Amino acid sequence: MHNNEVWVFVEQRNGKPADVSFELLSKGRKLADSMKGNLKAIVIGHEARGIAEKTFEYGANEAVLIDHPDLRLFRTMPYSRIMNELITKHTPRIVLFGATVYGRDLAPRVASNTKSGLTADCTDLKISDVKYLGKEYKQLLLQIRPAFGGNIVATIITPDVPVQMATVREGVMEMHPCEKPHPVKITEVPYKPIDIDGLLEVIEQHREESKVNLKAAPIIIAGGYGLGSKENFKLLHDLAHVLGGEVAGSRAAVDAGFIGSERQVGQTGVTVRPKLYIAVGISGAIQHRAGMQEAKKIIAINTDPDAPIFGVSHYGIVGDATQVIPLLIETYKHKLK
Repeated sequence: MHNNEVWVFVEQRNGKPADVSFELLSKGRKLADSMKGNLKAIVIGHEARGIAEKTFEYGANEAVLIDHPDLRLFRTMPYSRIMNELITKHTPRIVLFGATVYGRDLAPRVASNTKSGLTADCTDLKISDVKYLGKEYKQLLLQIRPAFGGNIVATIITPDVPVQMATVREGVMEMHPCEKPHPVKITEVPYKPIDIDGLLEVIEQHREESKVNLKAAPIIIAGGYGLGSKENFKLLHDLAHVLGGEVAGSRAAVDAGFIGSERQVGQTGVTVRPKLYIAVGISGAIQHRAGMQEAKKIIAINTDPDAPIFGVSHYGIVGDATQVIPLLIETYKHKLK
């Protein structure tokens, strides 16, 4: 019998915890509840007790703290060794990582070392009993993600291993503080450096924060490949200016060079939940929908009446964006005076 623990690797940079870790704790709390299990936060760093305490606001039953000056910055060897030792010793049922540069480095190493199942970039996680090849499996983790170029949603299971692991991108899961947090219970695990940990030394780090914050924008006007050119994208900027919104793009628009990659919405970009999302010339592949379908109101403009984007939009306009958008701009200019 496996234990029913859900673990979340809590990532921190320069003593600041990553949002994605708290999003995963919120999701992990639901997963643990459906298995009648516990949620544990794994915090590795230096002077990170404050971060460990904060995990209880998002549903942790317990935090495991590995605190040492050598662990202040992420390094693959010591971090993966710590995770490997903990997982080998305690065999949690589920371990979740953010799909960040750190999580993507760490998760596969830990999965291969502990022979665990791992699915990358999940867009949903659920617990379910599964009948597979004539056998009944209780409380498996359904690891859900788009596959085959986004034409289908795949549900991946790892039935034959005790530990099931997944990485999830930032913004995909919603962050929910707990109404009744559990009392703070922090277990400190000592860190004993070994030679191999020192193979890599971090001399200095340079990090540039993104200048665009799509996640915070209440209104997003997103364009797709269907707009046809960078010039036509200028219309979106004009509309965004009138509405006070941000401009975004689909993967195809980014690949075509119509807009920068920092503004990409979707499975391989950012996940957004604005009050209003206007999708222009976006066909609506499943990867794109995964990044915006939680918006409060979605308006789609497309020349193709059968475009999948109309399946998730609240209002659809079938027409040519180069004609529709100038009309919208004119109307808003008069209405918003």
